[in-house]
Amino acid sequence: MTMRPSKRKVKNKQYVLPNLTTADRAARGREQSDEGRQREEEKEENLSVYSKFYSFTSAPMSGSYYRSLYPFSGDQHQQGLSFDAGEIIRVVQALPGGWWEGERDGHRGWFPSSYVQILERTASLSQLPVEDLQDPLPPQWKCYMSPHGRRYYVNTINNETTWERPSSTPGTPKMSLRHKTCLPAVNGFHSGGSPLHHAEHNSLVRKSSTELQSPGSTSPTRKQGKESTVTINYVTFPSLACMTEQQLLKPKEWSYCDFFWNDKRDAQSNSCVTGFDVLLQKQLKGKQMQKEMAEFIRERIKIEEEYAKNLSKLSQIPLADQEEGTLGEAWAQLKKSLADEAEVHLKFSSKLQSEVEKPLLTFRENFKKDMKRFDHHISDLRKQLASRYAAVEKARKALADRQKELEVKTQQLEIKLSSKIEEDIKKARRKSTQAGDDLMRCVDLYNQSQSKWFEEIVTTSLELERLEVERVEMIRQHLCQYTTLRHETDMFNQSTVEPVDQLLQCVDPAKDRELWVSCCKKNPTIVELQLKNILLCFSI
Repeated sequence: MTMRPSKRKVKNKQYVLPNLTTADRAARGREQSDEGRQREEEKEENLSVYSKFYSFTSAPMSGSYYRSLYPFSGDQHQQGLSFDAGEIIRVVQALPGGWWEGERDGHRGWFPSSYVQILERTASLSQLPVEDLQDPLPPQWKCYMSPHGRRYYVNTINNETTWERPSSTPGTPKMSLRHKTCLPAVNGFHSGGSPLHHAEHNSLVRKSSTELQSPGSTSPTRKQGKESTVTINYVTFPSLACMTEQQLLKPKEWSYCDFFWNDKRDAQSNSCVTGFDVLLQKQLKGKQMQKEMAEFIRERIKIEEEYAKNLSKLSQIPLADQEEGTLGEAWAQLKKSLADEAEVHLKFSSKLQSEVEKPLLTFRENFKKDMKRFDHHISDLRKQLASRYAAVEKARKALADRQKELEVKTQQLEIKLSSKIEEDIKKARRKSTQAGDDLMRCVDLYNQSQSKWFEEIVTTSLELERLEVERVEMIRQHLCQYTTLRHETDMFNQSTVEPVDQLLQCVDPAKDRELWVSCCKKNPTIVELQLKNILLCFSI
């Protein structure tokens, strides 16, 4: 399970959330010194640029012609209309929810409204480079025209946008509209928003995408393959199509922090399992394995105790106690060695209990509490992400409504000039600008939450990694202690057998016979019996 923010960081209803970065905020805050109508025009212009990048498209009039901004395969809808970028589409029917019915080259079908732009607006927001009559631009810069006829410049390498004409000398323009907006967001949070990512972003990313982010759609079956970001369970990831390479935080170490970013669906319970949950389950499984190892040692102790008890009992059985001589001594020593061996096994079982079993049982007694603390902390961050994602969606819809209202007022003014309509347009423009500000604020909060989630995932996964290393090392040390005690037991057992070996080497049947015969001297010998028989014959 891998799909860290920008390579492979972790499936239910999917949306793509536009990541509003510091560059976009800079675009909306430019040239604050102008007064009156110039400020209103620039706010409207900012909103137009903002709409260009995040594609908040208003509802069309039936029969209006639109130009497609992105290719659409039509697979996401049963009656989808397929087209390539730049094609002209006539809108037949527009329904709430983001899906319109259109006609192209005699084919009719449905498509996401955010994939198209009204033909007139497309012309005013032309992305075709404008011929610059001044000195040649640096190789990586292109010139474009804003809706109000004002030129702005885009860096094709990092997608930086500025009103000020860049010079041919190396360096970054002074007044930038958007700062490194093409750099892949770390879970939707660009590197300019957090001190952590200022330090880490270069190590995270080697290759950035220069493609504009395609707009989001409310279709439940929306595919994300051609977009720069993918939102899964309220977390925004870079698309694999845009982020083909990425340096790991800890290369060649297979660290937790470089993997387990994805959420995957459990086939049995039909619920999503986060990558962090997988890490927690790994920790809990390790704790269970540790407990089972302690139970195994407990059974080993029982065997040792039972074995020692049987050895001691066997050594006390009075079998062959009447054996005499050197063989009898060896036999007695053998029975005594059983008692000594029983004592050795009792000591072995006692040390197993104190030096192996008990440490395995008592290691991290508060382990489950610590895991619950980690789980609750990350879960709270995910809940915060979900709530702020919902706020962004709500603000995005509100902005679309305000833009629709502004467009309707503008069309009314084109049909009939009226001072009242002009006043309504000003009000609608202010509402639209305010809605855009609200959306940017919501996106800022979302990006902050996602950045915090990213930082905590990295920190916590490294902590879980450290705990796992500590657990494995602890178990290894105590199992080594088991083998050490086992070797010591073998040595003690060998020492109990050595006296038996020595006595067995000294067993001598002749000596045993001599000893036995000497013990039997009180009985008459054969010679004495023969002499008695001879004397008896002479007397007769």
